[in-house]
Amino acid sequence: MDFFQAQNDARRNTNRFVLLFIVAVMVLVLLTNFLVMAFMGAFSAYFGNDLVTGRYADSLLASGGNSADILSWAFWKAFLRVFDWQMFFGVGFIVTAIVAAASFYKIMALSSGGKVVAEMLGGRLVRSNTELPSERRVLNIVEEMAIASGTPVPLVYVLPEAGINAFAAGFTPGDAVIGVTEGSIRHLNRDQLQGVIAHEFSHILNGDIRLNIRLMGLLHGILIISIIGSYLLRYRSSSRGRRSDSTAATVVLGLGLVVIGSVGSFFGSLIKASVSRQREYLADASAVQFTRNPDGIADALRKIGGFAEGSTLESPSAAEVSHAFFANGVRSMLASFLATHPPLGDRIRRIQPHWNGEFLEAGRQADEIISTETPEPVANQSFPFQGAISPAVADIAFAMNNVGRPQQQHLEYAHALIDQVPNELIEAVREPYGARALIHALVINKDSEVRRSQLEHLEKQGDQGVHELTARLLTLVDALGNQFRLPLIEISIASMRQLSPSQYQLFKKNLSVLIEADNKISIFQWALQKIVFHNLDSGFNKPSVFSVTGKYSALSQLENEIGILLSLLVHAEHDNYKDAEKAFNAAKRQLDNIHIKLLQSSIINLNELDTAIDRLALLKPLLKPRVLKACAASITVNNHVSVIEAELLRAFSAAIDCPMPLLLNPLNKG
Repeated sequence: MDFFQAQNDARRNTNRFVLLFIVAVMVLVLLTNFLVMAFMGAFSAYFGNDLVTGRYADSLLASGGNSADILSWAFWKAFLRVFDWQMFFGVGFIVTAIVAAASFYKIMALSSGGKVVAEMLGGRLVRSNTELPSERRVLNIVEEMAIASGTPVPLVYVLPEAGINAFAAGFTPGDAVIGVTEGSIRHLNRDQLQGVIAHEFSHILNGDIRLNIRLMGLLHGILIISIIGSYLLRYRSSSRGRRSDSTAATVVLGLGLVVIGSVGSFFGSLIKASVSRQREYLADASAVQFTRNPDGIADALRKIGGFAEGSTLESPSAAEVSHAFFANGVRSMLASFLATHPPLGDRIRRIQPHWNGEFLEAGRQADEIISTETPEPVANQSFPFQGAISPAVADIAFAMNNVGRPQQQHLEYAHALIDQVPNELIEAVREPYGARALIHALVINKDSEVRRSQLEHLEKQGDQGVHELTARLLTLVDALGNQFRLPLIEISIASMRQLSPSQYQLFKKNLSVLIEADNKISIFQWALQKIVFHNLDSGFNKPSVFSVTGKYSALSQLENEIGILLSLLVHAEHDNYKDAEKAFNAAKRQLDNIHIKLLQSSIINLNELDTAIDRLALLKPLLKPRVLKACAASITVNNHVSVIEAELLRAFSAAIDCPMPLLLNPLNKG
């Protein structure tokens, strides 16, 4: 259940998948070569009269051989005649180039993230300000889980499917989407739906969604041979009435390519099955850990088993996305061998070992059986610890131990936080204009002169209506408690993903101007900017399609970057150099054999810090916790944690793709 181990396993699965993909391409090359050589051999045998009338044919006839023997001999003789290594490697190069081009095309088509997958399946975006109770319930669950886990709120799509199913797709948490079928909304109660969505969040947090989209792209390359064969057969059908030897040859070649494509399809299914099954068990276990309610996800699985429609989807694209679903989305004759998901019974028994084998009926509307229990806020709860450690420090330790795997306490606290936000503010951030206005309001200066110039800039340069809404929200934002800032930012990110590219670029430009209006950037402003741009850029600029993960295998490769990060963190709270040095040394003790030194605050460049964090994000997963523990050690050395330190720690954690859950205890002021 360890987040970093799960990330490492996802990378290892990627390597295994690439190896299987290479083997599949090699098999396709061999089979295509055989088809081409056989095709040319048959062609030569059919038209080469010298073979049929030659002395070998005469000897066969003299010994009593029939015409079938002669044709078979002629075919293999012709096959051997046309075979040569130059042609073999030429065909291999062409097949490899076609597969690579098709894979590249598909990956580029998916480069916009999860929304492309959702739309391919016929999904409809659920607007954040929807008034439909069933859709509002889904959005509330997704919002609570995202805030609890420290990730941006994913967009939600509803698929027009009767089956009970769901999926998560995207390259990063910043461009992820969650899709649920109409059958899930109609037939699952809140607890069951929460279990399903928690399962999908596990795929987002553990890096499975990136692997799934890359699988779709590369497997499309394997299937391209079959697509070409089908095209040739359709071309032959359109040529009826013009019978000729060339069209007959086209049929033979097309059928051969379709057969080879079927082999490619088999390999694709085998690869998906080998990569996907264990990840589903992990996601089920993560969902139980997140919700602390094994009955929720288990009953959702039992309801699928007792539902006539099951989890099957009717979309023509369902087979292509089958490995990303919550449960098997397509029927297969070899389901037990090539299924992308374990059998329902096995999954249920892992969650409920004493399950009696009975499934649930799915006839009633979910709204009739929604749980009416409201989680109690846990903001003031504390956790057992030894000695005189402050609750805030213990909370940091608890959050650090649950990076990427939030607990029920975080989910309940997220629910409580959303309930405490003023209605006008929460409604505003659930749509793109209000989301931009909130982010602008969070960086507006309290100094009256600076504030006036910032608002004047928005009035002249901002989109119509954003200035007025920002000014109206300022009073609410000024009175907002610090614990609400990051959750509201995470909701805003989902809303701003609905902006057009030009609107997003204007937003980025205006935000930078507002931050620099007083000729300095505060630590909070930098953290806000880093979180927002880190998550939105991946959706608008598409930088993550071919990004390399796990590039650095040793902390010693990034000593300079770690030094910059820790120096900024300790200077953010300590004006006295000796106090800063004490905190820095506490962090350094967590990093054995790393030679770093404390930098003066005056020489720390925020642009260099951005670059440093981007490079730290490329560390291998099992090295990242050491960096985060060093950060935590630096801010807890004095047995208290300030708001600035906590926000910086969560910003760093999110920026290196290690989302830290909510902090549950009140922090020291600062």
